[in-house]
Amino acid sequence: MNEAYKKYKVNSVQTASREKILLMLYEAAIKFTKKAIVACEEKNISDRGYNIGRAFDIVNELNNSLNHKINQDLCKNLEQLYMFITDQFVQANVSGKTEHLKNALRILETLNGGWMQAVEQIKKEGKVGQST
Repeated sequence: MNEAYKKYKVNSVQTASREKILLMLYEAAIKFTKKAIVACEEKNISDRGYNIGRAFDIVNELNNSLNHKINQDLCKNLEQLYMFITDQFVQANVSGKTEHLKNALRILETLNGGWMQAVEQIKKEGKVGQST
């Protein structure tokens, strides 16, 4: 069963639209940030580091995937937010304080909500999957 689930997950990512992948990345970053908060509260240093590392990598990938040629202002603002989030992850990993993770989580959830609305709007306009 575990092997079938892995195949399903791989297939779902490989066949997803760019918009769906973006939302999946945000959801994963949020999930790992929440797990890191729990690990901090439980003083589980290993799990804290692992989950912060996963969330950090995802946010770093979101930052690296920005296309500054399409919308410079939006990309600049997102880049600043991503840099702040990754800094909060580093601070949380060093200090073990949940406040840094909660700061990052609030921003990730806000961005995710905004992207969800944007994707819904694109779907209504029939532009999902088109190049910009």
